[in-house]
Amino acid sequence: MSKTAHFLFISLLILVVLITFMFLFINGLNYYKTDLGERFYHPLHESLKPSGSVGHGLGIVGSFLMITGMGTYMARKRYRIFSRLGLLKHWLEVHIFLCTLGPLLIIFHTALKFGGLVAISFWSMVAVFMSGIIGRFIYIQIPHTKEGRELTQNEIREIRGDVAVTIRNNYNLNEECFSLISNSVKRRVGLYESNLLKSIIKSAARDRKKIREIREELIFENIPRKEIITIIGFIKDDLKLNRKIDRLSLMQELFKYWHVAHLPFALVMIIIMVIHVAITVLFGYRWIF
Repeated sequence: MSKTAHFLFISLLILVVLITFMFLFINGLNYYKTDLGERFYHPLHESLKPSGSVGHGLGIVGSFLMITGMGTYMARKRYRIFSRLGLLKHWLEVHIFLCTLGPLLIIFHTALKFGGLVAISFWSMVAVFMSGIIGRFIYIQIPHTKEGRELTQNEIREIRGDVAVTIRNNYNLNEECFSLISNSVKRRVGLYESNLLKSIIKSAARDRKKIREIREELIFENIPRKEIITIIGFIKDDLKLNRKIDRLSLMQELFKYWHVAHLPFALVMIIIMVIHVAITVLFGYRWIF
């Protein structure tokens, strides 16, 4: 998949989530704003209540999307038979999409009313969703191959190469420009030993300042605009890789702890969801069938 196709694919997934949210929110806002004791008399109650034609359907579809998102991604990740079915990162993106759209539908299925045993499942779902966002952040900090395999330190160093020398060999830069670029992309060790968030913010700000200085120097040296864009692109990629290398061990450790928190919440959510569905069926609640 090309970069353009991938961008359009991600944009489409985001658009589906946003349109779904806006449609359900706008069409049900008046009902959801109504006090719980008065909802029975609202004209939309029969369709939007949790057991209504729309509300019940949202619960079924939302649950199906979440189970599908979790099941397919876990199968692709764990079983070799599925290893050739697309790139793992694309499966992860679909997993995130389904496990975002699913909980969104579940929220509207509840009609914004939470209580009893189902509330535990709901808040577990919220915890899974929020921890998923954190996990996604940690995941992208760890360099991976296109197939999704985690890169080792040696593999990262081989990929990195010497960007400053590459730029100097391909572009007509003077010694001052080369020195500025070389010093900018040079790694500094031990930046993420403590106060991770503060270090990340400071490092990103420092790299933006470096890029700005390099761009100004290239413009001053009358380097063609097209070449400046290419050179800055090389430097941005290298600085980003530097940051990932510096905090690789820390992120790998955090990712292990993240799994310990993420999976139990997901299991609790699924178990209570199954109990909820079983009780609903036993009490005779049916959808449109």
